[in-house]
Amino acid sequence: MKGVMDMASDQIINVTTDTFDHEVLKSEIPVMVDFWAPWCGPCRMVGPIMEELAADFAGKAKVCKINVDEEQDLAAQFRVMTIPTVCVFKNGEIVDKSIGAKSKEDFSAMLGGAF
Repeated sequence: MKGVMDMASDQIINVTTDTFDHEVLKSEIPVMVDFWAPWCGPCRMVGPIMEELAADFAGKAKVCKINVDEEQDLAAQFRVMTIPTVCVFKNGEIVDKSIGAKSKEDFSAMLGGAF
């Protein structure tokens, strides 16, 4: 049986090495990327917040998740040593980065700062 975190909403995009360039780097709108793992307690706390942000910013920004256990190359590329790590990309560049669980308001402000 899959856990809750394995099932992303329709709003959240699960990104892999194969889809990263298209979904994140070449996106015409800002992208929030949540680096997470199913076994990570704080990641499970952040998951519902990402769902809400995906709905709140629908059409204006993307919210993506990267499972660091499955996508170790991406985690290494962005020097993700601690999860959850949340990065905001704009025009293919990281414009903000946060490590650890934060409030919805904090994550919303990060994403809002990319406009």
